[in-house]
Amino acid sequence: MRRYAHTTSLLLLLFFLFHLVVSEIPSNQRNTMINLYNLLQNNTGQPPLPRNIKRDPCSWKGVTCNSDNSSITRFSIQFFSLSNPDFLPVLCQINSLESIDLSDNHLSYIPSGFMTACGNLRGLRELNFSRNRLSGSLPNFDGFLKLESLDFSHNMLSGTISLQMDRLVSLKILSFGYNQFTGSVPTHLGKGMVLEKLGLYGNHFVGKIPEEIANYSNLTSIDLSVNNLSGSIPDRFRELLNLQVLILSSNSLSGGIPQSLLSIKTLWRFAANQNSFSGAIPPELTKFLMVLDLSYNQLNGSIPSDLLSQPNLETVDLSDNTLVGSVPENISSSLVRLKLGNNRLNGTIPSSSFVRLQRLMYLELDNNSLGGSIPPELGFCKNLALLNLAKNQLTGVLPVELGNLTKLQELKLQANNLVGEIPNEITQLQWLRKLNISWNSLNGTIPSQISRLQSLNSLDLRGNNLSGSIPLSIGNLISLIELQLGSNKLGGEIPLMPQRLQIALNLSSNQFEGLIPETLSRLNGLEVLDLSNNRLTGKIPDSLVNMRNLAQLMLSNNMLFGLIPVFPPYVSVDTTGNTDLLDPTIPSPTQKLKKTSLDVFLIVLMVAIGCIAPAAVGNFLIPYVDERPNIHGKFDAKASEIGWTQRVNIVGDMAHALSYLHHDCTPPIVHRDISSNNILLNSELQAFVSDFGTARLLHPDSSNQTVIAGTYGYIAS
Repeated sequence: MRRYAHTTSLLLLLFFLFHLVVSEIPSNQRNTMINLYNLLQNNTGQPPLPRNIKRDPCSWKGVTCNSDNSSITRFSIQFFSLSNPDFLPVLCQINSLESIDLSDNHLSYIPSGFMTACGNLRGLRELNFSRNRLSGSLPNFDGFLKLESLDFSHNMLSGTISLQMDRLVSLKILSFGYNQFTGSVPTHLGKGMVLEKLGLYGNHFVGKIPEEIANYSNLTSIDLSVNNLSGSIPDRFRELLNLQVLILSSNSLSGGIPQSLLSIKTLWRFAANQNSFSGAIPPELTKFLMVLDLSYNQLNGSIPSDLLSQPNLETVDLSDNTLVGSVPENISSSLVRLKLGNNRLNGTIPSSSFVRLQRLMYLELDNNSLGGSIPPELGFCKNLALLNLAKNQLTGVLPVELGNLTKLQELKLQANNLVGEIPNEITQLQWLRKLNISWNSLNGTIPSQISRLQSLNSLDLRGNNLSGSIPLSIGNLISLIELQLGSNKLGGEIPLMPQRLQIALNLSSNQFEGLIPETLSRLNGLEVLDLSNNRLTGKIPDSLVNMRNLAQLMLSNNMLFGLIPVFPPYVSVDTTGNTDLLDPTIPSPTQKLKKTSLDVFLIVLMVAIGCIAPAAVGNFLIPYVDERPNIHGKFDAKASEIGWTQRVNIVGDMAHALSYLHHDCTPPIVHRDISSNNILLNSELQAFVSDFGTARLLHPDSSNQTVIAGTYGYIAS
């Protein structure tokens, strides 16, 4: 017995050792992998192959071998920023390759040597160059006869597609999405006619959808979205009895939704949104569907009564059409998403179905003409994450049952006719990120427990009748980046605000009093601060200038006073309606006179009135007396005898007169026509300024208001 056991163990060991020997990959493949290592080492800063190239290549990352490790079958290197494609022809020397995946790199072209060498790989079934930077035209794949999957999506390839794949007898998956291909949709998609998945989305294809696509009867998925296709859906599509997914979104397709689609019992997803389809929705369209998206079209008529009741239905999006009538009463319990917004629906929101809609996560009925109250039964939709009933004609109070929606993230009820107070139960929604109940007729106060909404990043309560003060706890909303409380009846002082506010803080059109808090300057990320139309007093804090991201500051119609701080030029500041504010950014026309030195002022003044004139003698200015006559020449003789002392006295008198007009007179006056003709001398040669014909009164808040002042005289042109 022992001898038998020993013999058996020996045979097993020999078999294992023999298996190790015969399972080693051929030396030519090992040498090819070493060459690849050297090429890739110079291609990227983080070589995808291991540094120990003597190790078995079958253990290298991205390399897959067959079951007995005797040959390499798959080469997959992704996310390594490969840009130099010189290694590609070398890769094709591994004649046992079945799959090449070089997606998510930076390759900009495919060398011709690769197409020639890899075209001889009779076992190659998968070729994936998606998410690179390939440009130019699509290469010819004549040699890749056994290719089953071809993915060149998310590149920059251009030109037309015609016969490049015509000889492929095994092609099942074709993905050329998000390139720049033009022309018509190709119809030569493999000689074997075995294509199962066709992805030509995100290109520039034009014309009609060719009926020849229906010749590929094995098709299970067609995605022609985001092109420039026109015309209608081919009637021959009813022949595609294996079709599961049909996506025609974002084109210019028109006509009606064909009844023929109802014959495709395998079809579970149909998306034709963002087109120009018109007419009514066919009854029983969702009989076999799980996902239906017909949003952003021109569909009209009412929603078929059975459309939302099918047992497998999960998503229905009919938003942004011109549908009329009411929301169907019978809604399937399997529904996860229901979007009917931006239509012309009326009536009330059906309540009976919500009791069993346990899977419903998204409900959007916004921008219709729905009336009545918000059904309390919505509280049974425990998985609801988004509830959007905005811009309707809803009345009544906010149901306290909304507090049961513990997974709710967005609640949008703005622009309705809701009344009553904000229920405290709303503050139980700990996952709530956006709360918008603006432009209703809500009253009462902001719930003091609002700070429990720690996930809240946007709170909009504008346009209601809320009163009282802002709860002090609002500063504890650590995630809040937008706070809109304008157009209410809130009062008191402005409390400490959440420090992460970024988009806007709007407290306008309320009854807030007191000073503008210095703490607002800590909101470094805030872009818009609106405190207009309140009863705020005091000065504008200089520290607001330090708010780095501030773009708009609105302080109009308060009772502020003092100087307005100088904000950076990119900040739009509105302070109108504060009569006691002074704007330093509009300098007084007399400020420069205060800063002008006396000697420069005197020389400029003397030149202006013609008392002296420059004459160059060396580096000196020699003044001389202008002997033009005053008062018809009566004092000509005496004028010529005026000495320098008298001249300086005359200039001094004029300087005192101008100083009085600019600084001591209320309001200040700028003469605007000083010359020797407007200076009068008395018998003591004392100078007086005369002729105020074009003088300007200076108002403290303006630099450009002109009023005729002084005695009547001529008005200079």
